[in-house]
Amino acid sequence: MLRSCARLIYKGIALPRQQQNLHSLPCSYTAPKFYSQEAPRDYGVPNTTWSKNLLDLYNKYMEGSKSGTWKRIPSYNATVHYIKGVPPVRNREKRLFTRNLDQDGVGFEYCMFYNKAERRMVCLFQPGPYLEGPPGFTHGGCIATMIDSTTGAGAVYLCGGVMTANLTVDYKNPIPLGCVVIIDSKVEKIEGRKVFTSCQIRSHDDSMLHTEATALFIKLCP
Repeated sequence: MLRSCARLIYKGIALPRQQQNLHSLPCSYTAPKFYSQEAPRDYGVPNTTWSKNLLDLYNKYMEGSKSGTWKRIPSYNATVHYIKGVPPVRNREKRLFTRNLDQDGVGFEYCMFYNKAERRMVCLFQPGPYLEGPPGFTHGGCIATMIDSTTGAGAVYLCGGVMTANLTVDYKNPIPLGCVVIIDSKVEKIEGRKVFTSCQIRSHDDSMLHTEATALFIKLCP
Protein backbone atom coordinates (compact mmCIF):
# COMPACT_ATOMS: atom_id res chain seq x y z
CA MET A 1 0.00 0.00 0.00
CA LEU A 2 0.97 3.62 -0.17
CA ARG A 3 3.11 3.71 2.94
CA SER A 4 3.88 7.38 2.59
CA CYS A 5 0.24 8.50 2.49
CA ALA A 6 -0.32 8.01 6.19
CA ARG A 7 2.21 10.64 7.14
CA LEU A 8 1.65 13.20 4.42
CA ILE A 9 -1.80 14.42 5.41
CA TYR A 10 -0.82 16.50 8.41
CA LYS A 11 2.64 17.71 9.28
CA GLY A 12 4.77 16.19 6.61
CA ILE A 13 7.89 14.35 7.67
CA ALA A 14 10.34 14.37 4.79
CA LEU A 15 10.58 11.14 2.86
CA PRO A 16 13.89 9.25 3.16
CA ARG A 17 15.77 9.09 -0.13
CA GLN A 18 16.77 5.49 0.37
CA GLN A 19 15.21 2.62 2.23
CA GLN A 20 16.27 2.80 5.85
CA ASN A 21 15.68 0.96 9.06
CA LEU A 22 12.80 2.63 10.91
CA HIS A 23 15.05 3.23 13.92
CA SER A 24 17.29 5.44 11.79
CA LEU A 25 14.55 7.70 10.43
CA PRO A 26 14.54 11.32 11.64
CA CYS A 27 12.16 12.11 14.50
CA SER A 28 11.81 15.86 14.09
CA TYR A 29 8.11 16.63 13.83
CA THR A 30 6.81 20.18 13.72
CA ALA A 31 3.75 21.99 12.49
CA PRO A 32 3.78 23.39 8.96
CA LYS A 33 4.84 27.01 8.49
CA PHE A 34 4.60 28.78 5.17
CA TYR A 35 7.14 31.32 3.99
CA SER A 36 5.38 32.34 0.80
CA GLN A 37 2.95 35.23 0.61
CA GLU A 38 0.75 33.03 -1.56
CA ALA A 39 -0.27 29.88 0.29
CA PRO A 40 -0.72 26.70 -1.75
CA ARG A 41 -4.22 25.67 -2.74
CA ASP A 42 -6.19 23.81 -0.08
CA TYR A 43 -8.08 21.06 -1.93
CA GLY A 44 -10.16 20.14 1.12
CA VAL A 45 -12.69 22.92 0.56
CA PRO A 46 -15.72 22.88 -1.75
CA ASN A 47 -15.39 23.34 -5.49
CA THR A 48 -17.96 23.35 -8.30
CA THR A 49 -17.79 19.57 -8.80
CA TRP A 50 -18.98 18.74 -5.30
CA SER A 51 -22.42 17.17 -5.21
CA LYS A 52 -25.20 18.30 -2.87
CA ASN A 53 -24.62 15.26 -0.67
CA LEU A 54 -20.93 16.10 -0.29
CA LEU A 55 -21.68 19.75 0.44
CA ASP A 56 -24.32 18.84 3.01
CA LEU A 57 -21.93 16.54 4.86
CA TYR A 58 -19.14 19.10 4.67
CA ASN A 59 -21.40 21.75 6.19
CA LYS A 60 -22.50 19.33 8.90
CA TYR A 61 -18.93 18.69 10.03
CA MET A 62 -18.05 22.37 9.71
CA GLU A 63 -20.86 23.09 12.15
CA GLY A 64 -19.26 20.56 14.49
CA SER A 65 -15.96 22.36 14.15
CA LYS A 66 -17.48 25.54 15.63
CA SER A 67 -17.82 23.79 18.98
CA GLY A 68 -14.38 22.23 18.74
CA THR A 69 -15.74 18.71 18.32
CA TRP A 70 -14.31 18.38 14.81
CA LYS A 71 -11.38 20.03 13.07
CA ARG A 72 -11.12 20.35 9.31
CA ILE A 73 -7.82 19.09 7.93
CA PRO A 74 -6.18 21.09 5.12
CA SER A 75 -5.29 19.11 2.00
CA TYR A 76 -2.46 19.98 -0.41
CA ASN A 77 -1.10 18.33 -3.55
CA ALA A 78 2.58 18.12 -2.60
CA THR A 79 4.58 16.86 0.36
CA VAL A 80 6.67 20.02 0.61
CA HIS A 81 3.61 22.11 1.47
CA TYR A 82 3.42 20.29 4.82
CA ILE A 83 7.07 20.66 5.80
CA LYS A 84 8.18 23.49 8.07
CA GLY A 85 10.77 25.77 6.57
CA VAL A 86 10.22 24.72 2.96
CA PRO A 87 8.47 27.40 0.90
CA PRO A 88 5.78 26.23 -1.54
CA VAL A 89 7.19 25.37 -4.95
CA ARG A 90 5.04 26.04 -8.01
CA ASN A 91 4.79 23.66 -10.95
CA ARG A 92 6.43 20.76 -9.14
CA GLU A 93 6.70 17.45 -10.99
CA LYS A 94 6.08 15.43 -7.81
CA ARG A 95 2.59 15.29 -6.36
CA LEU A 96 0.69 13.32 -3.77
CA PHE A 97 -1.04 10.34 -5.35
CA THR A 98 -4.53 11.39 -4.23
CA ARG A 99 -4.00 14.97 -5.49
CA ASN A 100 -2.23 14.30 -8.78
CA LEU A 101 -4.81 15.61 -11.28
CA ASP A 102 -5.23 19.17 -12.52
CA GLN A 103 -8.96 18.86 -13.17
CA ASP A 104 -11.37 18.93 -10.24
CA GLY A 105 -13.94 16.18 -9.83
CA VAL A 106 -12.43 13.48 -12.04
CA GLY A 107 -10.34 11.64 -9.44
CA PHE A 108 -10.05 11.69 -5.65
CA GLU A 109 -12.43 14.38 -4.43
CA TYR A 110 -12.42 14.44 -0.63
CA CYS A 111 -12.02 16.32 2.63
CA MET A 112 -11.14 15.19 6.15
CA PHE A 113 -12.22 16.07 9.68
CA TYR A 114 -10.57 15.00 12.95
CA ASN A 115 -12.19 14.38 16.34
CA LYS A 116 -9.44 14.37 18.97
CA ALA A 117 -11.60 13.22 21.89
CA GLU A 118 -12.85 10.16 20.00
CA ARG A 119 -9.55 9.56 18.14
CA ARG A 120 -11.49 9.52 14.86
CA MET A 121 -10.62 10.73 11.40
CA VAL A 122 -13.52 11.02 8.97
CA CYS A 123 -13.08 11.45 5.23
CA LEU A 124 -15.92 12.55 2.95
CA PHE A 125 -15.12 10.98 -0.42
CA GLN A 126 -16.63 11.47 -3.89
CA PRO A 127 -14.86 9.23 -6.45
CA GLY A 128 -14.62 10.68 -9.94
CA PRO A 129 -14.84 8.94 -13.34
CA TYR A 130 -11.06 8.43 -13.62
CA LEU A 131 -11.19 5.99 -10.67
CA GLU A 132 -13.27 3.35 -12.46
CA GLY A 133 -12.67 -0.35 -11.90
CA PRO A 134 -15.73 -2.46 -12.76
CA PRO A 135 -17.98 -0.49 -15.15
CA GLY A 136 -19.60 2.34 -13.21
CA PHE A 137 -17.89 1.52 -9.91
CA THR A 138 -14.81 2.65 -8.01
CA HIS A 139 -11.61 0.59 -8.37
CA GLY A 140 -10.83 -1.44 -5.25
CA GLY A 141 -7.28 -0.13 -5.16
CA CYS A 142 -8.57 3.44 -5.02
CA ILE A 143 -10.83 2.51 -2.13
CA ALA A 144 -7.88 0.93 -0.30
CA THR A 145 -5.84 4.08 -0.99
CA MET A 146 -8.44 6.25 0.71
CA ILE A 147 -8.67 3.88 3.66
CA ASP A 148 -4.88 3.96 4.03
CA SER A 149 -4.86 7.75 3.78
CA THR A 150 -7.70 8.24 6.27
CA THR A 151 -6.58 5.75 8.91
CA GLY A 152 -3.01 6.94 8.50
CA ALA A 153 -4.02 10.56 8.96
CA GLY A 154 -5.79 9.66 12.18
CA ALA A 155 -2.70 7.84 13.42
CA VAL A 156 -0.48 10.80 12.50
CA TYR A 157 -2.66 13.29 14.35
CA LEU A 158 -2.55 11.17 17.50
CA CYS A 159 0.96 9.73 17.41
CA GLY A 160 3.10 11.73 15.00
CA GLY A 161 4.86 10.19 12.02
CA VAL A 162 3.85 6.63 11.11
CA MET A 163 4.21 4.16 8.27
CA THR A 164 1.75 1.51 7.15
CA ALA A 165 2.66 -2.02 8.24
CA ASN A 166 -0.54 -3.86 7.36
CA LEU A 167 -3.88 -3.07 5.73
CA THR A 168 -6.75 -5.56 5.61
CA VAL A 169 -9.82 -4.65 3.57
CA ASP A 170 -13.18 -6.44 3.42
CA TYR A 171 -15.18 -5.22 0.42
CA LYS A 172 -18.90 -5.66 1.05
CA ASN A 173 -20.74 -3.48 -1.47
CA PRO A 174 -19.27 -1.67 -4.50
CA ILE A 175 -19.07 2.12 -4.49
CA PRO A 176 -20.65 3.77 -7.54
CA LEU A 177 -18.64 6.49 -9.24
CA GLY A 178 -19.85 9.96 -8.32
CA CYS A 179 -21.61 8.93 -5.13
CA VAL A 180 -20.54 10.21 -1.70
CA VAL A 181 -19.35 7.95 1.07
CA ILE A 182 -18.15 8.47 4.64
CA ILE A 183 -14.80 6.88 5.50
CA ASP A 184 -14.90 6.66 9.29
CA SER A 185 -11.65 5.59 10.99
CA LYS A 186 -10.59 5.29 14.62
CA VAL A 187 -7.41 4.54 16.52
CA GLU A 188 -8.40 1.54 18.61
CA LYS A 189 -5.25 1.03 20.68
CA ILE A 190 -1.54 1.74 20.90
CA GLU A 191 1.02 -0.84 21.96
CA GLY A 192 4.52 0.56 22.06
CA ARG A 193 5.22 1.75 18.52
CA LYS A 194 2.24 -0.13 17.06
CA VAL A 195 -0.91 1.84 16.29
CA PHE A 196 -4.02 -0.24 15.61
CA THR A 197 -6.88 1.35 13.67
CA SER A 198 -10.29 0.35 12.32
CA CYS A 199 -12.33 1.79 9.49
CA GLN A 200 -15.75 1.62 7.87
CA ILE A 201 -16.97 3.09 4.60
CA ARG A 202 -20.67 3.91 4.64
CA SER A 203 -23.03 5.60 2.23
CA HIS A 204 -23.66 9.29 2.77
CA ASP A 205 -26.93 8.55 4.58
CA ASP A 206 -25.52 5.61 6.60
CA SER A 207 -27.95 3.24 4.89
CA MET A 208 -25.28 0.94 3.40
CA LEU A 209 -21.99 -0.47 4.60
CA HIS A 210 -19.57 -0.57 1.66
CA THR A 211 -16.29 -1.61 3.25
CA GLU A 212 -14.68 -2.58 6.55
CA ALA A 213 -10.96 -2.50 7.21
CA THR A 214 -8.24 -2.63 9.84
CA ALA A 215 -4.79 -1.13 9.61
CA LEU A 216 -1.58 -1.34 11.60
CA PHE A 217 0.88 1.55 11.62
CA ILE A 218 4.36 1.78 13.13
CA LYS A 219 5.44 5.01 14.81
CA LEU A 220 8.64 6.39 13.38
CA CYS A 221 9.72 7.80 16.74
CA PRO A 222 9.91 5.53 19.82
